[in-house]
Amino acid sequence: MPESQYLIVGQGIAGTSLAWELLRRGQKFLVIDDPALPSSSLVAAGIFNPLTGRKLVKTWLADTIFPHALAFYRHVEAELGITCLHTTDLFRPYRNEEEKTSYLKWAASDEYAPFVASGQPDFSDDAFIRAPYNGLSVNRSGWVDLPRFLENSRNYFEKLGCFEPAHFRSQDLDIGEEAVQWQGRSFEKVILCMGVGAENDPLFNWLPFNPVKGQILNCRIERYPHSRIINQGIFILPAGNEKVRVGATYSWHDLDWEPTEDGRDYLAGKLKSLLKVPFEIESQVAGIRPSSKDRRPFAGRHPEHDRLFIFNGLGTKGVTLAPYFAAQLVKLLLDGQEIMADANIGRYFSLYSNPRKP
Repeated sequence: MPESQYLIVGQGIAGTSLAWELLRRGQKFLVIDDPALPSSSLVAAGIFNPLTGRKLVKTWLADTIFPHALAFYRHVEAELGITCLHTTDLFRPYRNEEEKTSYLKWAASDEYAPFVASGQPDFSDDAFIRAPYNGLSVNRSGWVDLPRFLENSRNYFEKLGCFEPAHFRSQDLDIGEEAVQWQGRSFEKVILCMGVGAENDPLFNWLPFNPVKGQILNCRIERYPHSRIINQGIFILPAGNEKVRVGATYSWHDLDWEPTEDGRDYLAGKLKSLLKVPFEIESQVAGIRPSSKDRRPFAGRHPEHDRLFIFNGLGTKGVTLAPYFAAQLVKLLLDGQEIMADANIGRYFSLYSNPRKP
């Protein structure tokens, strides 16, 4: 018989959300994570925003996943006695009168109106932000302090005896009829939540991963007063004590974890055009987002091995996608309820060389 029900590989936003959901359902699990590997979750700004892109597109499943995510993080905060969820409006300066007209038209529609803040601020004469046409303030936005969330979760799991630092290789798995063996221990099921790197793993490298590099600047703006997130091509995320985080870049080439001068120059140029005041760059970080070709998560059961699962491909919206699809994956694990088709890896079974029929 298996010693533990589930082995979760990876303690980023995916693996941690899955662990909390299994804990809520009273399940026994072990989370393992290699501290020597870089983590995109620890670099990410953790921003969530229901209206994205230049054309103000509503985030996929925003009406469902945003309330779920807020409830999830508040539950975790209560369990850990910390604050990691920060809700705030997001202000989008209009670039011109045409954009202002379009945004206000969308904001008045039944689909978009719930995401528009009731009290619209006036930034047209703001001393810090350049917004001559003013802008649109979006509610239901905010950010999650991911390093705080992940570190405190890890410490909590460690005290429960269900976290260990460990290096993982899928070649070390012995997938049998009754259980999966790993390093002399037996598990009922294994869920790979490795983030970046899964695209090279022999068990799931047939999935269409599309990792993307992102860079962020940590800056200081003297006497910066705003608590809202500012977003116009880049974001300005207030971090307290005159500090802000500025990002992000997107690159599908040169996929390493090193900040670049090009990335620094790009973000600094965008920030200079958005600010009326000087700023100081204090540091720069880079990460690789575990994204998919269709920008939808990878969640579900391996096409050949019933005891092997994956939870990955969360991309830039991991803070809201992870809690919701962790819950869906747990319903599959415990209740046999299939994950929705848009996120289920069954949509790509045709890419696997020898899939069994589901």
